[in-house]
Amino acid sequence: MRPATAWAVVSLRFREVLQYRAAAWAGVFTQVIFGFIILMSLRAFAASGTADSPLSPEQLTAYVWLGQCLFTLMPWNADRSVVAMVRTGSVAYELVRPVDTYALWYCRTLGWRTSMVCTRALPLLVLVGVVFPLAGLDGWALPAPASAGALACFLVALAVGVLLATALGMLMHVTILWTLDPEGVTRLAPAFVMLLSGMIIPLPLFPDAVQPLLAALPFRGLIDVPLRLYGGHIPVAAALGPIALSAAWTAALIVLGRWMMARGLRQIVIQGG
Repeated sequence: MRPATAWAVVSLRFREVLQYRAAAWAGVFTQVIFGFIILMSLRAFAASGTADSPLSPEQLTAYVWLGQCLFTLMPWNADRSVVAMVRTGSVAYELVRPVDTYALWYCRTLGWRTSMVCTRALPLLVLVGVVFPLAGLDGWALPAPASAGALACFLVALAVGVLLATALGMLMHVTILWTLDPEGVTRLAPAFVMLLSGMIIPLPLFPDAVQPLLAALPFRGLIDVPLRLYGGHIPVAAALGPIALSAAWTAALIVLGRWMMARGLRQIVIQGG
């Protein structure tokens, strides 16, 4: 797919999702409530333990709020338009378009994910980063990044995380070609994505015995790596390794997704004829 075509697909899907502003504001309110619940729970957990927390209070606060900002980036659900195409048989139209089907779906998913993140993340960042300090809630506000280098590494890791999340989401979409029903994969995916990415519990709080496994899996690159870079828990000097691993997982998952789609499209049967 040519870059201009890819950009047009991403832009169209991005603007389409931006129309649902009421849903976005409802999502912001929900993420604020969940952020307070998670942050209070983790602070109580750290205060009641006998060992020192691996994350400082500022790092923990940044981890929780940024995680809530990036909640919709997580590949825990399937695009309804893809599900509808497979169920109704209109996926046949996708196969006759003069573009690569996987690239087309990948760009659509990328636009869908980034638009949902922007509509929720920007208002939430203003709220927890600007409004909270002005309201006297400095202890609950989003801290500044550890350094300018940490912020730069965070942005790079976040960009890789967006591509990784899209590749994981594509595996869900390709799976629907085989099952014709999204229920199974959309119920199974959140359990792995939310837990192993650090969205529910920051990964540094897991036992040391499972840390090598968590570091090797692709889910870490979605949330844990960018957020720990922002707070300085991963030093700037050590940022290249985790980011490169996330990029390698992204490339591998794209190759896997392409192979699965090619196999699925060769044996797909359009319902109704």
